[in-house]
Amino acid sequence: MSLSVSQGFTTFLSRLTPTQAEKDAASGHRTSVENSLKASLSIQRFRQTGSFHHGTGVRFHADVDLLVSLSDARPGSTDTALNWIKDALKKTFPHTTIRISRPAVVAEFNAGRETWEVIPAFYKSGGDTPLYTIPGFGEWITSAPTAHLDYVNEVNNTAGISGGAKKLARYAKAWKYYKNVPLSSFYLEMRAAEYMARQTWFDAPQDMYYYLKDLQNRELAAMNDPKGLTSRINATSTDTKHDDALSKLSTAVTYAKKAIDADVAGRTDDAFYYWNLVFGGNFPAR
Repeated sequence: MSLSVSQGFTTFLSRLTPTQAEKDAASGHRTSVENSLKASLSIQRFRQTGSFHHGTGVRFHADVDLLVSLSDARPGSTDTALNWIKDALKKTFPHTTIRISRPAVVAEFNAGRETWEVIPAFYKSGGDTPLYTIPGFGEWITSAPTAHLDYVNEVNNTAGISGGAKKLARYAKAWKYYKNVPLSSFYLEMRAAEYMARQTWFDAPQDMYYYLKDLQNRELAAMNDPKGLTSRINATSTDTKHDDALSKLSTAVTYAKKAIDADVAGRTDDAFYYWNLVFGGNFPAR
């Protein structure tokens, strides 16, 4: 039986969800990563954040984010804190690729199929929404990990949305990974939640197109923190990456519009063809 476009998106979503084996591997690595850091650094607490923990990760591309609250005084240079983390991990994992990619130190396990992003952080203020300072691009910036996770959950659980905020974020990240778009996953997720906060229901193909179009209309501009706790959230780290991402976004919007128009016209096969182009050949066959 042939699939409708909406059914194709549902099938696609099931294929994007990380497997139990990935989850088990990540759980095992968390212990070894934390023990590695404890052996070299004074730690206040660990806080797992990011797409893998939050239910927006993509199979074989789910970064596991670990915010490490350090007890030592914050150094003047962000490079110093990043190198503390990098050096500690290298002692334990000498044969693993360990590199700095602000604001984190990245450890690539399983030939890069499981990526840990370890973020050095220094406690700033508490209460129900703890704030931390983390490395930015040459300066320290404020992070509110629990507040941002709560925001996505709030939108996701809104009546009528049916989990659409996280579904849309997962589709957006799939486009990013499959088309090698140099955009921040955090930015895509926060923009997805911001977009869905303005909707009253979720329709995967329609909302994917309008979400991409919204990103294009905004020219991937930095966004205000929807919780008002931190500085603006950037889409990319450099102007070169921004230009590359905008170019790839323009192509995606063109194909997504063709897919929507084809489906409306009853040319479902063509719609599948264009969605497959959007997602780099990974969209299900009809």
